[in-house]
Amino acid sequence: MAYKEFTLGNNLPIKIYKKRTSKSLRLSITHSGSVKLTIPAWASYKAGLDFARSKEDWLSKQVPAQNILSDNLPIGKAHHLVFSYSEKSTKPASRIAGNKIVITLPSGYAINDTLVQEVAAKACVRALRSQAEKLLPQRLDYLASKYNFEYSSVRIKMLKGRWGSCDHQKNIVLNLFLMQLPWENIDYVLLHELTHTIVLKHGPDFWSSMERILPNVKAIKKELRKHKPVVNGTIVQAVA
Repeated sequence: MAYKEFTLGNNLPIKIYKKRTSKSLRLSITHSGSVKLTIPAWASYKAGLDFARSKEDWLSKQVPAQNILSDNLPIGKAHHLVFSYSEKSTKPASRIAGNKIVITLPSGYAINDTLVQEVAAKACVRALRSQAEKLLPQRLDYLASKYNFEYSSVRIKMLKGRWGSCDHQKNIVLNLFLMQLPWENIDYVLLHELTHTIVLKHGPDFWSSMERILPNVKAIKKELRKHKPVVNGTIVQAVA
């Protein structure tokens, strides 16, 4: 399906799709927070863009505010994001050098361009994965030993809706975006999954077990709700 990408007010990106079977204009917001407009194949992109602009007030209330990935932004526990321009570059590119996530841009590109932000987000995910694979298994093993838990395995994945999981065979999965949380919140998630190795389902027994380890578990749980498993709070879709 053919489409073009535009930018509305407040740097809000929108993709306008032309669909043969469409008979009217349909504006929607995807699960990642991006804006999508479907228009009939015979309609012009300008007509679609004018329609979207007429709905900007409504969109501003529906779409979460974007946090632009900016220069020198800390990513996780070990990296910083760096943007640089190069006359040799023909398109935005990324590399990880030591503790820097370097995004190289050709002239004419702005940091807040959608393509640049997507390249930066993907590079940040790679850095967060590297951090998580080095630090989270060590921390999980330490907490398991300290509080007498046993687990079968641990894997690091990019999860969209939760911070971790534990199955009935005591296999634990941890979200790489944990590296962006304070350590108190990270430990809460790790202990949460370790507690699932003895009490699989949430209930009074589960939460009483958690409270024996973390007396302030309710406060930490409430604090955790303020965070989302995305790159530094941005709604840019980050796919490794």
